[in-house]
Amino acid sequence: MKRLFLTLASAAILFSACGNQKSGATQNNLDEASISTTSNKAPATKNSELLTKEQFIAKVWDYNKSPKEWKYLGNKPAIIDFYADWCGPCKIAAPILEEIGAEYAGKVHIYKIDTEKERELAQVFGITGIPAFLYIPANGKPVMMSGIGRSKEDTKKMFIENIEKYLLVKK
Repeated sequence: MKRLFLTLASAAILFSACGNQKSGATQNNLDEASISTTSNKAPATKNSELLTKEQFIAKVWDYNKSPKEWKYLGNKPAIIDFYADWCGPCKIAAPILEEIGAEYAGKVHIYKIDTEKERELAQVFGITGIPAFLYIPANGKPVMMSGIGRSKEDTKKMFIENIEKYLLVKK
């Protein structure tokens, strides 16, 4: 089936922030004030690209041609942010990913997938809780992670550590 990453996604579900509920609930003691001051929705910006299913198949992985084998189509590492506009932690992660995109411009692609519009892609990866982040090295298997840190600084540190650990590995 198209669930190559079911095991990875299952682990991600356990640590998800929003789950399937459309509520203002947040993870890690983030208060409503921090969410309301982060009014950014997660659409693409100059440092990220919003992907449709068709763009994902063309740029990342054609799971129709190789449903059981991961074949990354990109030329440099990538992070895919699975998000929804109603998700508080997703709204917090969006501007942080924007900063990360600027810092790693030319080294790492930042993609975004709206799980409300691209339900099939969310299903392919077993996404039931968001935000979820797929770290894709240029060569090798991707790693799925979810959730954000307790603060902006913790979240940014988490992204940087994961980029250095999984995407920009020095050989």
